[in-house]
Amino acid sequence: MQRDFVGYGPNRPKIEWPGGARIAISVVVNYEEGSEASILDGYPRQEAANGGVSPLPEGMRDLAQETMVEYGSRAGVWRLMDIFDEFRVNATIYGCAVALERNPIVGQEVIKRGHEVMGHGYRWESYYDMSREQEKEAIRKCVESIERTCGQRPLGWYVRSSASLNTRELLMEEGGFLYDCNAYNDDLPYYTQVKGKPWLVMPYSLEVNDGGFWRGGGMSKASDLYENMVNAFDTLYSEGATHPKMMSIGLHCRTMGTPAKSIALRRFLDYALSRPGVWFARRRDIATWWMENYPDGPPQD
Repeated sequence: MQRDFVGYGPNRPKIEWPGGARIAISVVVNYEEGSEASILDGYPRQEAANGGVSPLPEGMRDLAQETMVEYGSRAGVWRLMDIFDEFRVNATIYGCAVALERNPIVGQEVIKRGHEVMGHGYRWESYYDMSREQEKEAIRKCVESIERTCGQRPLGWYVRSSASLNTRELLMEEGGFLYDCNAYNDDLPYYTQVKGKPWLVMPYSLEVNDGGFWRGGGMSKASDLYENMVNAFDTLYSEGATHPKMMSIGLHCRTMGTPAKSIALRRFLDYALSRPGVWFARRRDIATWWMENYPDGPPQD
């Protein structure tokens, strides 16, 4: 059995975050606009703005869906960046390389404002059904592209849908990566073994995620996501009084970047930052802290 159903188990990790924080919060912005399946790029069908396929017939451009996607790169990303500036919060950008190529000022500005760009694939596509060589080439192209458009190479990796059985080995072979986020199974980072060596996993979340507006998460208004963020924060913050935890928040420019929904982010940042012992950090910062302070894993009760 290659799966780990135990994790840290009842012996909870005894860790410390910088400054004695009770909770480390990682805000993630998925930047995918322009890398989705498009007839203009030779795909047979147009992809809908939030996944799935356009209702229009195969071979026909869906101009409505195209502009829904474009909202994220034209307006949404800048609204989110301004909110982060307002609250002095650094985020992690899950960047699709082609999307950043088609709006290169975004990658440059993200770095300038102190955020991290992480690898989210060469395009907004799934990798679980690719051959090993296809996936290897996609990772290579993504790294080279992001380094060119942003001035920094990605240190982390997250793919759409699901990683393949080869993903972690290929990331290790590529070199330069510190961690991946293709897991949803814990409230703290952890090490797994890849080719007999420790590999850091930084679990992500689809629970505290604006994908709930279109992935069947039951969200219809900004207050739904705000309540979800607060509930997760309150639980982890309370637990963090004795055993600090990590919280991940997943956002999309074309969803959370709209006027109506962005208010949830502003309200949550105001709420969380009013509490002592809260560390908002890029995923690379959390990963680096973990590797430096717990290279063999954290002590446990």
